[in-house]
Amino acid sequence: MLFFIIVLVLAIIVISTCVKIVPQAYSFVIERLGVYKQTWSVGLHFKIPFLDRVARRVNLKEQVADFEPQPVITRDNVTMQIDTIIFYQITDPKLYAYGVENPIVAIKNLTATTLRNIVGDLELDETLTSRETINARMRTELDVATDPWGIKVNRVELKNIIPPRDIQEAMEKQMRAEREKREQILRAEGEKKSAVLIAEGNKEAAILNAEADKAAAVLAADAEKQKRILEAEGEAEAILKVQQATADGIKAIKEAGADEAVLTLKSLETFAAAADGQATKIIIPSEIQGIAGSVKALAEIIKDK
Repeated sequence: MLFFIIVLVLAIIVISTCVKIVPQAYSFVIERLGVYKQTWSVGLHFKIPFLDRVARRVNLKEQVADFEPQPVITRDNVTMQIDTIIFYQITDPKLYAYGVENPIVAIKNLTATTLRNIVGDLELDETLTSRETINARMRTELDVATDPWGIKVNRVELKNIIPPRDIQEAMEKQMRAEREKREQILRAEGEKKSAVLIAEGNKEAAILNAEADKAAAVLAADAEKQKRILEAEGEAEAILKVQQATADGIKAIKEAGADEAVLTLKSLETFAAAADGQATKIIIPSEIQGIAGSVKALAEIIKDK
């Protein structure tokens, strides 16, 4: 009875070890008596006890390999340190298991040699400014080289490019000189723009001042013209009033029945009023002069009496 229990327990243990569950994003490479049998994908699988075994568990997810800096010599004989990052994915578990002994080490060595070949054809400045070109060429060449290993290289990135110390110092000096040059250029351009703006401002100010002076002169001329017009109108109105008053006086004298002598005297008064004390010479018609003489003689006769 005990024997059967032991056999049953051993059978359960053996059967449990023969049941395998392959998780997501993994594959199992199965060998039977040391020979490749098949590749298990995701799911539940059974293997024959003591005959089949899981030779390799393969991760199918995209993986990253970060390699340490490698010494690389450019075409102009500058030695620099470059480290790379490889993004790869296993596409064929069988080839990955049997293609190369250590795939990661193989990819590392292949990356170093490929990088040296590519950078060896470039000068220092081209290397520093051609990261995208180097990345693309390395990805293409590594992808072709790793196809027999069941590996696909999805992306290659140059992580750091470290030139020698003296080259770095020279580059820093060059960058500093370039920044100072750009600063001087920007300062000169700013001063030039400032001078142009000041000149344009002065020009516009002069134009505005000239226009203002012109407008003021026009207004002053208009005011003077209006003043003269008003003065002329006032003088004309005064003359008209004086003439109207004289005419009214003569009319009143005539209506009162004044004789010719009185009219003559009024005419003389009119001449005197016209002179207004400012004229130095007054021309009197001969008729009025004769009447004036008669009036004077009449006045002397009356005085003698």
